[in-house]
Amino acid sequence: MIERIEEVPAGVIGLRASGKLTRDDYRNVMEPALREAIDSGEARVLFVLPDYDGLEAEAVVEDIKTGLGVEFRHRSEWKKLAVVTGVDWIGKAMELFAWAMPGELQVYEMEDLDEAREWVSA
Repeated sequence: MIERIEEVPAGVIGLRASGKLTRDDYRNVMEPALREAIDSGEARVLFVLPDYDGLEAEAVVEDIKTGLGVEFRHRSEWKKLAVVTGVDWIGKAMELFAWAMPGELQVYEMEDLDEAREWVSA
């Protein structure tokens, strides 16, 4: 499930994902939120992932499509992405591939959510 986080600073798009992610999660929540961030001209996204049970088969295509659209077609609009996760391997993977991400990327532990919120908005 992916849902919007409303308790974020002005100019920041907040998303929380957990469990098994579906195609509808991407189409109905993730993609519109990322479009909103990109349309602002200075995308700042707080992405919180406390747990993760994978992607449904239909969500894999949406994940690839969303990632390619964000990373290649809209690179210049990205300012900051703060990833807050309780899933160790996801945090490590994000750090490993940070060089390929548009804008700045910081990975935080779940207990550092307030710090992530502050960093992404600065």
